[in-house]
Amino acid sequence: MYRHYKISKIAALIGFSAALGGNISSALAQDANVPRTAFVHLFEWPWADIATECETVLGPKGYSAVQVSPPNLSIDGSAWWTRYQPVSYEISGRSGDRNAFINMVQRCKTSGVDIYVDAVINHMAAWNRDFPRVPYSSNDFNNCTTPINYQNRWQVQNCDLTGLNDLKTGSDYVRQKIADYLNDMTQIGVAGFRIDAAKHIPNEDIAAIKSKLTGSPYIFQEVIGAYGEPITPFEYTGNGDVTEFGYERAIGDKFQNGGINELKDLKTWPGMLPSDSAVVFVANHDDERHNEGATLTHLDVGDLYYIGNIFMLAYPYGYPKVMSGYYFGGNFDQGPPSSGANFGNACGFDGGDWVCEHRWRGIANMVSFRNHTANEFMLNNWWDDGYNQIAFGRGSSGFVVINRDDNKAINRSFQTGMPAGEYCDIINGNYDEATHTCSGPTISVNAEGMAYFTVNTVSASAIHIGAKIGGCSGSECNPDPNPITLEIASTAVCLSNDQSFTNPTVYFWGSQPSERVVNATWPGESMVKKGNYHCYDLGAEVDAINIIFNDNGVNQTEDLRMQGNHCYDNGTWKSLADCGFNVTISNPSLPVSDLAKVCYDNNQYFDSPTIYYWNVVTASGNSISDAIWPGVSLTQVGNQYCHEFSESIESINLIFSNNGSNQTSDLNATKQATCYQNNTWTALENCI
Repeated sequence: MYRHYKISKIAALIGFSAALGGNISSALAQDANVPRTAFVHLFEWPWADIATECETVLGPKGYSAVQVSPPNLSIDGSAWWTRYQPVSYEISGRSGDRNAFINMVQRCKTSGVDIYVDAVINHMAAWNRDFPRVPYSSNDFNNCTTPINYQNRWQVQNCDLTGLNDLKTGSDYVRQKIADYLNDMTQIGVAGFRIDAAKHIPNEDIAAIKSKLTGSPYIFQEVIGAYGEPITPFEYTGNGDVTEFGYERAIGDKFQNGGINELKDLKTWPGMLPSDSAVVFVANHDDERHNEGATLTHLDVGDLYYIGNIFMLAYPYGYPKVMSGYYFGGNFDQGPPSSGANFGNACGFDGGDWVCEHRWRGIANMVSFRNHTANEFMLNNWWDDGYNQIAFGRGSSGFVVINRDDNKAINRSFQTGMPAGEYCDIINGNYDEATHTCSGPTISVNAEGMAYFTVNTVSASAIHIGAKIGGCSGSECNPDPNPITLEIASTAVCLSNDQSFTNPTVYFWGSQPSERVVNATWPGESMVKKGNYHCYDLGAEVDAINIIFNDNGVNQTEDLRMQGNHCYDNGTWKSLADCGFNVTISNPSLPVSDLAKVCYDNNQYFDSPTIYYWNVVTASGNSISDAIWPGVSLTQVGNQYCHEFSESIESINLIFSNNGSNQTSDLNATKQATCYQNNTWTALENCI
């Protein structure tokens, strides 16, 4: 059934119909000094419409970039997927010709918006293996036509994907042809590329192609991590960012089925990419068609998709991408409307065929929220009701309240951590940066940082420092983070440096448990500046340790004892979180020099990771009995799963499995490398 409904939260949208008809409204203006930290996928939009959108919406609203559909010549056909069957690298297709593409890139760049091209370089169309317009001949393709078994790495990366001719990306000729195409794009002014089907290209081939590129274009790669498969997203982070499908799945599950409070620690869930390597999204063009029910999409009844996007733009993890496509009902092959949202058609809230999620008031305004909170990339002042109502802050720069509950509203005060003042509720109104006024409700923050929020069912409210009534002043407009809000390991020790040391140094000894951390040599280890603090990572969890902070040997503090709290702030021990840090538990409970630990990154997403071992050779020569299949359960340590033996080992044979199923191959570890990460043995200190 064709569902062309209007979501309640967008029924009173920005008033784009009027805004697009004349000059850009000052209500849309984005401060040029504020960073741009979220982008949009304008799926199947024509180049002329994108150019206008950059000037009238995306630039003023603070979007960083647009992912555009593949611009190269592809097979004929009306279905959306024809764009992913290239026949040459010429810029020609239903979105427009080369001149229109160049015009779009230039106009978007002038508006402060980059263009990311969806680059289809794994394959060519499902023709015979002859593409004279490149040219490619049969020698430029792999010759495997076997249906792909996704448990077989070689087949995934060398066989035709659903009949599409698999390019021989190991060939220097093919690599150069692909690089020539991408370099042509950057010459035009394209700022980055999404590598389509990157999982089907060996990561070393992508690295070789990247080495042939001119300039430094932004790269992100489509790699779908899946349970039990040998190819993982982590393998590709050396080439650039990677799509984090685990994030999409988590959002879909919790917002549809309940329990959004569990998303608090989403970025530290096993198998999640590091934040600075992840491109995140609530839905993409594939999954809104093929994973309906698992993926949260515009087809979901109610406002779940809407508030899911609000969560994504508020939560400090990854580089967010907003999906913006068109209505297709139950026809998953349906191609785009014959004309664009700006020339001949319209957005759904104006009666047209384009969904235009990126214009929905709450989503568009949350891009500004993310931009204005970028300097405080952290999570603080978290609250939840234990299930479907959450609230959290972004340092002193912003605060959001999200109500997933179907039956009860939120009516209560929260500690926001923000400066006192009156703020525009940007979910339910638009802030005019020129007049510092709000078209909707406002929220007052008192001198203690407290604010009262009323949030109806399946809805949200948000405030940020860039939407203050009357405007912000001084450091409020661009708060100096304290600290800089980069993530820090839970094993770090920090000093507020109120004594004005010029070379802060930490001397430590007597860790408990004994020898957990090797004693330092006076005057100790140099500390690294973190905002208004200086920090040093001890490298292991300790129950207690003796500390002296000093200025490279002079002006030392008294002998201190660190127990539990790791931040020494103006003469008082505090937790790292209380000092404003975003703490990650990523280090072992034992020192990395202890070789009795064998660890596994569980990139196959086992529910019950288990280690089976035999032929264990210890450093002392003592015997350790072989395990009984399927072995013993592994214990989670940070992002790894580990087993600790009774003493250090020299070598060991082992198999990791899911309590006896979906096992790895027979493996062998030595004392030099006891962590199995990304299908490779590495030293323990490199992995936990």
